[in-house]
Amino acid sequence: MFRSICGVIPASILLFSLHGLAQTTLSFENLDAFQDPGKTWKLAGAVMADINETGDLTVSKGTGILVNLPTEKDKGEDLYTKASFGDMDLELDFLMARGSNSGVYLQGMYEIQLLDSWGTAIPSAGDNGGIYERWDESQPEGMQGYQGYAPRQNASKAPGLWQNLKVSFRAPRFDANGKKIENARIISAVLNGVTIHENIALFGPTRGAMAEKEMSSGPVRIQGDHGAVAFRNIKITPYDNPAPVLDDITFDLYQGRYEAVPDFSQLTPARTGQMERLGANIRGAEEQFLIRYRGELEIKHEGQYIFNLSAPGGAGSLAVGTEQVIAAAAGNLSGEIQLTAGTYPVEILYAKVQDWIPAGIGLEVSGPGIRTVQLSDLSFSRASGPDPILVDPKERPVLRSFMDIPGGSRITHAVSVGSPYKVHYTYDMDFGDLVQVWRGDFLNATPMWNSRGDGSSRPMGSVTYTQQAALSFARLQDLQQPWPSDTLGSHFKVKGYKVLSDDHHLQFEYESYGVSVSDELEFLTEGEGVKRVIKTSSAGENTYLRLARNASIQNLGEGLFLIGDKAYYLRLDDSIQDLADLRSIDGSMELLIPALDNITYFLLF
Repeated sequence: MFRSICGVIPASILLFSLHGLAQTTLSFENLDAFQDPGKTWKLAGAVMADINETGDLTVSKGTGILVNLPTEKDKGEDLYTKASFGDMDLELDFLMARGSNSGVYLQGMYEIQLLDSWGTAIPSAGDNGGIYERWDESQPEGMQGYQGYAPRQNASKAPGLWQNLKVSFRAPRFDANGKKIENARIISAVLNGVTIHENIALFGPTRGAMAEKEMSSGPVRIQGDHGAVAFRNIKITPYDNPAPVLDDITFDLYQGRYEAVPDFSQLTPARTGQMERLGANIRGAEEQFLIRYRGELEIKHEGQYIFNLSAPGGAGSLAVGTEQVIAAAAGNLSGEIQLTAGTYPVEILYAKVQDWIPAGIGLEVSGPGIRTVQLSDLSFSRASGPDPILVDPKERPVLRSFMDIPGGSRITHAVSVGSPYKVHYTYDMDFGDLVQVWRGDFLNATPMWNSRGDGSSRPMGSVTYTQQAALSFARLQDLQQPWPSDTLGSHFKVKGYKVLSDDHHLQFEYESYGVSVSDELEFLTEGEGVKRVIKTSSAGENTYLRLARNASIQNLGEGLFLIGDKAYYLRLDDSIQDLADLRSIDGSMELLIPALDNITYFLLF
């Protein structure tokens, strides 16, 4: 039945991807996945970088982490996988020593740069996440490098923190004679949750490639002669199986509003025909209609297949062979089915009931060793929602909005502050606490300002979450008492905020437990993080400020603490280093400090 799903349907069109994965996770119990690893490549159980010392990376015995430790005597060698890959997705975590340099070469030919680019405001192709330049020695000095691609923004973290890189890569294509007919391509690259490249053609090997001539497959190569670096969780998903093909497509168009699947034997279509590719560009398919598509789906490799169907302005369904893979429903739909090699009859229904929304249908499929491929008209994927409404911190450095935090919580009185140093934060006025910081671009306010909006904005950079909704300032009977989960009994009262030396230099003010608190946040001008100064008046005994709560907090000495799974640092001012209290309670660790007249610390990420 269509009836129950033909209500208000979003006008925006979104195809989504669910891959049929045949993923390879490299084991770091040994180095067997690599060809002849050099002496500088080692396995470790843990790794630690000194945020202040260039090139310093210390390791602990064990396995699970791949480490490169070049020395003055042994400069190191690049590391190559034994396996070769064509089209693939690559994901890995990496950790840079201060000032260090490395890179990942796809097929041994195309380098994604890995670099300590902490604090760099405007990245180049040679910075972290950049697609390195090609090189022509015949050109004059300073002009040899060309066709490098800088990341859209610098989403890098500080040295000693784990970073995440995801790359979707399409290998070059060659004809039967070995002539290249299509360039290699970076479909997307995502650094620390931020898309830094999309649809980048690679016209040839980058500098330092393992060969001059491109090839259809090659190893993953990790640069090993430029500095200390660590890796973990390297996952490779190859896409080397032929994609399904949808052929012999016919359509029957029935005009009018259809809220249930009809008995087609009792209907006469207003229009029939054939099409080379699934689409809704049919004369008469403008306002309300039902289209019944039929075709033949060729499956060349046995496995589990996932289909995604979009039917804007109405509802859709999909049947493959004798099975209903996607039942009639609205929006972005998904279904999966186990198929053997062969040819299957396909039926797709598209009932459009909202006449003000343009007609269009999208169908895509993924399977074992098969990247998501679009079976419908390629123009459909270019349809999108409203143009994004982006906030420039130079024009509007402070924005009040709702802010959604992972885990389902929504901050209803969030104040987000942006800086020209590409570092930003969100403050929770309901609890007087700093909840997230990020590096890169500022805010996307489309959810807030488009149409009626939902009042929320979204960070556009690499986000580090610092706290969950809870008071940062509390009174405890003793250090065995759990931190309060709400403001009950605190007499918490918001006083607002004021602007200090710059538009992005704010001081928040509130009362809690009868104490007046001022909370000043200032950006570090080198883009390394945020300075926080909290002042109280007559706080009294057993009153504390909670600086951090996490599953792991490590005291690195001299007032420096490493929070979480190497997520960010806290550096305490010299005046309070000896007063910090690190406690374990309710399965988490908390870093507390007595509520003094002046508490200063730095959040570095």
